[in-house]
Amino acid sequence: MPTVRRLQHSSVPMPRDGATDARRFYGGALGLEEVSLPESLHDRALVWFSAGDGHEIHCFADEHLGPNSPQQHFCLEVDDLDAYRTRLDEHGVATYDSTPIHNRPRFFVRDPFGNQIELTQILGPYK
Repeated sequence: MPTVRRLQHSSVPMPRDGATDARRFYGGALGLEEVSLPESLHDRALVWFSAGDGHEIHCFADEHLGPNSPQQHFCLEVDDLDAYRTRLDEHGVATYDSTPIHNRPRFFVRDPFGNQIELTQILGPYK
């Protein structure tokens, strides 16, 4: 039976002119490395970033960009949550907390386009 191996990428919408803001937030504030687009996609309004271990975040232009579910988000596992909170604060990015989860300290941010992102550090089993 075929199985899913992993989540390879997550796509997040941005306005057509959002590439500079995407680079400032994902590349600057989060420190993610920009990934070169495949040759066949060079004519599109896309910016891709590496999210570690073969995972990627794809920012794409969406003409109908608008509000999404308030709980919709993707989560990045980081190695030092406090250092990331400090880094984001230094970049002027507001962070906010949510319901605590045992062994999963976490906080949330919004990118410049309103997309919600969770950052967490896995310290052990949550049960």
